[in-house]
Amino acid sequence: LQYNRVWIPDNEDVWQSAEITKSYKAGDRFLHVQLEDGTELNYPVDPAALPPLRNPDILVGENDLTALSYLHEPAVLHN
Repeated sequence: LQYNRVWIPDNEDVWQSAEITKSYKAGDRFLHVQLEDGTELNYPVDPAALPPLRNPDILVGENDLTALSYLHEPAVLHN
């Protein structure tokens, strides 16, 4: 999962984009991510509910939501 981008829940913006900076292994309690503003976080995760993946930039602004690779709340709101 390293270098994949995910959506992290945010109290102010609802969802915030982040890039995974360290490989995640089953059983890890934290996901090491970097937010778009450069802030690095150790985001606590439940292995049964990892954060949703972000669609590639080429799909941003897609008129047909069924064309999105990942169709979930943050992807629809961002689109």
